Amino acid sequence: MGIIQEFREFAIKGNMIDMAVGIIIGGAFGTIVTSLVNDIIMPPIGLLLGGVDFSDIKIPLKAAEAGSEPVSMNIGLFINNMISFLIVAFAVFMLVKAVNELRKRFEKQQEAAPAAPTATEALLAEIRDELRKKSA
Repeated sequence: MGIIQEFREFAIKGNMIDMAVGIIIGGAFGTIVTSLVNDIIMPPIGLLLGGVDFSDIKIPLKAAEAGSEPVSMNIGLFINNMISFLIVAFAVFMLVKAVNELRKRFEKQQEAAPAAPTATEALLAEIRDELRKKSA
């Protein structure tokens, strides 16, 4: 299964642990991701697009009047926030993926290691072996 397919299943299904991890990671890395998007990722993209500052991209709805602020839809800020969300969601996905891998490995080790025979089983095996010797 490809990483994109796993991410899609994670984003759509998820469970309570995944959600809790997402909230914790989002809170812990929120300011770092915001800085990454605003200060590292968006400036080169804006430069490539002719010096556009994404935070300034707006659709005016109402001009400023005396004593009131202008009303606008801040498309650029929304784009910045969407990129931040995708970075956090991907980081959480990678963390949960790693935890699930560790869980699978642990379960395989538990299955691979046979349990030591109990005292009763050992005694029965000893009796079986003795009976085989007598019948041979």
